[in-house]
Amino acid sequence: MNIELLGQVGDAISHPAWITGLAIAFGVFMAWSIGANDVANAMGTSVGSKSLTLMQAIIIASVLEFAGALLIGRHVSDKIRQDIFVPGAFDGIVHLYAYGMLASLLSAAVWMMAATYFGLPVSTTHSIVGAVIGFGLVTLKLDQIIWGEVGKIVLSWIVSPLLAGVVSYAIFRAIQRQILFQRDMVKNAKRMAPILMFLVFLTVFLVTLYKGLKPVLKPLGLEDLGFWQALLCASPISILATLACMPLVRRVRIESSILTHGRNPVFVDEVTMIIERIKKLAHIADETTKSALQLIQDKLQTVEERLLAAKVQAGDWGTPEMKATERIFVYLQILSACALAFAHGANDVANSVGPLAGVILVAKDGVEGLKVSINNAGAWGVFILVIGGTGIVLGLATWGWRVIETIGKKITELTPTRGFAAQFGAALTILIASRHGLPISTTHTLVGAVLGVGLARGMGALNFRVIRDIVISWIVTLPLGAILTIVFFVLFRWIFGG
Repeated sequence: MNIELLGQVGDAISHPAWITGLAIAFGVFMAWSIGANDVANAMGTSVGSKSLTLMQAIIIASVLEFAGALLIGRHVSDKIRQDIFVPGAFDGIVHLYAYGMLASLLSAAVWMMAATYFGLPVSTTHSIVGAVIGFGLVTLKLDQIIWGEVGKIVLSWIVSPLLAGVVSYAIFRAIQRQILFQRDMVKNAKRMAPILMFLVFLTVFLVTLYKGLKPVLKPLGLEDLGFWQALLCASPISILATLACMPLVRRVRIESSILTHGRNPVFVDEVTMIIERIKKLAHIADETTKSALQLIQDKLQTVEERLLAAKVQAGDWGTPEMKATERIFVYLQILSACALAFAHGANDVANSVGPLAGVILVAKDGVEGLKVSINNAGAWGVFILVIGGTGIVLGLATWGWRVIETIGKKITELTPTRGFAAQFGAALTILIASRHGLPISTTHTLVGAVLGVGLARGMGALNFRVIRDIVISWIVTLPLGAILTIVFFVLFRWIFGG
């Protein structure tokens, strides 16, 4: 490997090979942190609803995350290192650029590791962007930072969870009305399954066309597909995929023919919501009305206690009819989880390989490395993506369970129907945002989607202590990443000089 001294003032760095080695090590560390924290976005709800075991989730996500990172991850890897600063900002001081990217990788990885230890799902995109902005603040003028990108990051704190929460809430309420609140829920679930399956596949392929395959489609002159052209391409593939999966749904049978709708777990949520509403009404009612409401509340609480006892007796998914219905949604949820894992690997691998590519390409080509796209980096580009994909898999396999537990169990109780609504809502949100160019965070999207499903069951279904901790971690991510980067940047500059 021929590594030239860095840039026009490269004489200030006596060991560029050491810097390249550190970049690879920190890149693996960052990718490991992404796997340990962010992959829960794709798999947390599936594990929480018991559609997949933790081991199954790790195996499936490992294959799809690595595939997404290696096959189409390069299309976003240049954004982190090139789109935050104005072109030419580091001409003549590329050694500082190398130190800054090293510091960014290390600070983001350290923060992600700390968040993972406490089971907090944080945005890796925000972590690395905050880190990169940090060293930009101490090396460049303020007008050399593209603050519009920073504004998009801040906007995504609101857009991502809010939009995903609304969409997931609507999806779950529709599932309740059309399936769970129907007398023959299994029949209705089988009738709705092909439609839902088709919509899942259609969403996946549209997201892939908009976000993942532009580099592949460009040589064919199809990189600027409009919505209707993309829909025309994705629809027949989605129909074929749906037909291939339908035998799985038809195989589902009710284990018992005894109808026990009184033990339907959905009833518990609805009765609890009614009790909460009556309590609110009692605060504004006159004494006569308040007494009547109290009698209704007492009777409903008795019913609630009986239903809760029956729910425990019935097992995880309630009655035989409920269990058969949930088994249908197991397949739907696994499909949506696979799609999210592939998309996550394709998009978020850039958070580790973007700065890594910046250091390696600058070390290899000097100031010209700032202008080189990873698509044109040859074997180095593939090597960098393999490092990112491998690190993600290792992080998921070792520490991924920590954040998976938070997403899947601690925010609200999940079943396959609820988990599917959250994952499908997140996928739709990503599609809507991609179509309209809105900023999006996969972490915030999934958390918002889970919150939306929880709200559809009533405020009492949410764990507000966990939600508070998650929101605080989101707020501190950007400034903390910047502060840590400044500390590491000063340290590297002291060690290597320049």
